[in-house]
Amino acid sequence: MRNFKDLKRLVIKIGTNLLAKDHSIDIQYIESISSQVSEVRNRGVQVLLVSSGAIGMGASHLGLHSGVTDIKMRQACAAIGQPLLMHRYSEAFGRYSIPIAQVLLTREVLNNRKSFLNLKNSIETLLSLGVIPIINENDSVSTAEIGNAFGDNDTLSALVASKADAGLLVILTDIDGLYNGDPRKDPSARLIKTVEEVTEETFSFAGSAGSTFSTGGMRTKLNAAVIAGTAGCRTIIAHGKKENIIGRILDGEEEGTIFLPGERISARARWILNSTPKGTINVDKGAVEALRSRKSLLPSGIVSVEGVFDSGDVVSINGIAHAVSGFTSTEIENLVGKHSKEIERILGSGRRDVVARPEDIVFL
Repeated sequence: MRNFKDLKRLVIKIGTNLLAKDHSIDIQYIESISSQVSEVRNRGVQVLLVSSGAIGMGASHLGLHSGVTDIKMRQACAAIGQPLLMHRYSEAFGRYSIPIAQVLLTREVLNNRKSFLNLKNSIETLLSLGVIPIINENDSVSTAEIGNAFGDNDTLSALVASKADAGLLVILTDIDGLYNGDPRKDPSARLIKTVEEVTEETFSFAGSAGSTFSTGGMRTKLNAAVIAGTAGCRTIIAHGKKENIIGRILDGEEEGTIFLPGERISARARWILNSTPKGTINVDKGAVEALRSRKSLLPSGIVSVEGVFDSGDVVSINGIAHAVSGFTSTEIENLVGKHSKEIERILGSGRRDVVARPEDIVFL
């Protein structure tokens, strides 16, 4: 359960609340992390860092000491703060002769199959060269309003762990782990050491805490554990300010809360599951039953289409599954309720006879 002797790849997520100090960035903490990561690498473990802090550092550079909520200002702070943050990491890791690389992501990169595979190849190359990728959301261009934002770096770290086939995701925060109550208000709240399965009860323990410049709370960390779990990756939420916390975790000490992985699914299925749908295909009850029986999605079972998408995009089916569509939204609108034999007559020859195959459909 906490035996990490065979661990080959580790993703560490560092939250804004750990990096912030006196309205600026805690340089000593960055130096501590670089020291700990250096020791982890000496164990033969490859490390990827997912680091917040760009918006906070940019805000500090501009003399802003309160939460930045305006989207344009957050983007400006991120653009200013990201190079400053990377400079600090470069200096800290440089003391151990460890090269680093900046990787900025938006949802669009992971949603698109081609760019996702290119990203994966790039990360594999960096790791093979002994470089530590330091990953962050590209906050200077991504916003929730245009649908390309992750929303928080907890989710991003889980997606990175899933895509990189990591064996362990460590989410470092300012609390010891998951409690069955709020330890700041309830003295009887108990730290949960092990979570075998994330359930509705587990989510009921999550509060909505977050620091001035962060977006994540415990609920986003639980979601991250679920995402990582589908890749067979264990997740640990632990207090990042404890001395040598990463080394102690890898030594098997019972620090924080460990989340055991669920059933591992294929890399392609994980990509489909974790991609943001470009639209929705609404189907009838009979089609849902057929899909659950591992049958293809046929035009005859479709009742309507929402959104605009291309062939090859991931779409939602009734909000209960994700699928890779074999047709564009316009084409499907012309096929609603039709028999598969009519596809060639309506769209022309050489077209497939199903909207989505069983291997392209993943239930949520």
